[in-house]
Amino acid sequence: MESFYIVGRKRLEGEVEIDCAKNSLLPIIAGCIMVKGEVCLENVPKYSDVLAMKKIVEHLGGKVRFESGRFTNDNLIIDCRDVVYSDVPNELACSVRSSIFTLGPILSRKGIAKVAFPGGCDIGLRPVDIHISALKQLGCKVVDKNGYIYADGGKRREGDVMLSFSSVGATENIMMFAVLGSGQVRIFNPAREPEIVDLQNFLNSCGAKISGAGSNLIVIEGVKRLHGCSYHAISDRIEAGTFLIAGAMLGKKMVVKNVKPKHNQALLTKLSKTACKMDVQDDRITISGSPHLQSFGEIETAVYPGFPTDLQAQMCTLASVCEGYSLIIENLFESRFKHIGELLKMNCDIRCKNGVCIVKGKEKIYGADVNATDLRGGASLVLAGLVAEGYTTVNNIGLIDRGYYKIEDKLTALGGDIKRIKCEKKVDNCS
Repeated sequence: MESFYIVGRKRLEGEVEIDCAKNSLLPIIAGCIMVKGEVCLENVPKYSDVLAMKKIVEHLGGKVRFESGRFTNDNLIIDCRDVVYSDVPNELACSVRSSIFTLGPILSRKGIAKVAFPGGCDIGLRPVDIHISALKQLGCKVVDKNGYIYADGGKRREGDVMLSFSSVGATENIMMFAVLGSGQVRIFNPAREPEIVDLQNFLNSCGAKISGAGSNLIVIEGVKRLHGCSYHAISDRIEAGTFLIAGAMLGKKMVVKNVKPKHNQALLTKLSKTACKMDVQDDRITISGSPHLQSFGEIETAVYPGFPTDLQAQMCTLASVCEGYSLIIENLFESRFKHIGELLKMNCDIRCKNGVCIVKGKEKIYGADVNATDLRGGASLVLAGLVAEGYTTVNNIGLIDRGYYKIEDKLTALGGDIKRIKCEKKVDNCS
């Protein structure tokens, strides 16, 4: 086991470069399963989720390797010309939610698929019924039993798919399933996240014909073949948001580079109420904190362009050191407040019930020995350790590595005091 050891109250100053988005890279890697050619994904951080997807693609028969390039991180080279298998076993799917993204591409490429139910962080029910319903609308036979999803796409047809909820994963799965073949598929009520647009742009770079991503209607014209390409995924809006929240609390003059401000407009609107100072430019945001942070008021998580659920936990930490009361409402995942119990150990004043948290800000919170319970909750504890009086140990940081690459190095370069240490203490992992 590894932990983060953090000495708090250090001001943050300097520049930090945001990596490519984990939530773009994972479906893009899955999309490579359909490509009969070599794909070069540029500047790919070695998130543990990316490494898990690499193993899945290799199991299917793809060849995957990291290779140095002109960017900070290595390029990821993927060649799926020799994909022969159509199953994703439980031992590969259990640790990563993104395994579900392989269902559509495998079904499109091989005509059949057997994919184990996905794992990932325990933040509440994330049913796959929307994925299954959408595939059935296109003529697929789908059965879930014994922990696996069995799908047969032999009688696939063109037509319209109506999603009952704007699910990111279901939108991406249907986009990829519909790419190879004849005829037109239209997706109504799709998710509109920037990562959906990024997947469209990647697939189109490989020869797909997709339009409308980012709107309320996506149209896919089937093609016979996808070819290789080089592609650079968008920057990670959640990593950017996490560092912006750190800057609001502790920033002296912190520059967050390689960002798309419009992707984080919901966050920027709330941060502007806290008395921190921000200078927003095309691809960077300069942020300085305030000694008297004010409450941002209320946030309510929603699908894009609403406030992202992936930044809710980090905002709980921010609210804990803002003057006054803040209200946080979680609408998407019923178990996404597990970090609250850990924040309470640090003298935070938070009360939760039925998906609603009321946070009373304090002048000081204090370091403690805490456990990450999921990816974003873990990030919130790192932020809490940075702003707390004294020292904090954050355990179970393998969960944080799922979506932040070398976060401790980036924070240290900004002036934070955080170290990755070996820890023999056993803590519970999420399944």
